[in-house]
Amino acid sequence: LSIYLSIYLSIYLSIYLSIYLSIYLSIYLSIYLSIYLSIYLSIYLSIYLSIYLSIYLSIYLSIYLSIYLSIYLSIVSVCLSMPVCLSICICLSISICLFLYISIYQ
Repeated sequence: LSIYLSIYLSIYLSIYLSIYLSIYLSIYLSIYLSIYLSIYLSIYLSIYLSIYLSIYLSIYLSIYLSIYLSIYLSIVSVCLSMPVCLSICICLSISICLFLYISIYQ
């Protein structure tokens, strides 16, 4: 009788513990990992995006403002004759193409 009882108890305990541990661990790990990963990824992404955007925006704004100001000052300082307008249009189209190339392939 004691052998049967020990076998029965060992089988029952092993099944019960395996089911309980699997459910408990799956719930605990899913909650813990989701919270941990969401916090970690949000911090990592915010730092990465802030650094990347600050560098990208500083480069973009410096290039854009230098081109825009040079074109604007050249228009203001020189009379608007046809060759000047043509050179400004060519310069503007080249700078826009260069900017698009830099923004796409950076």
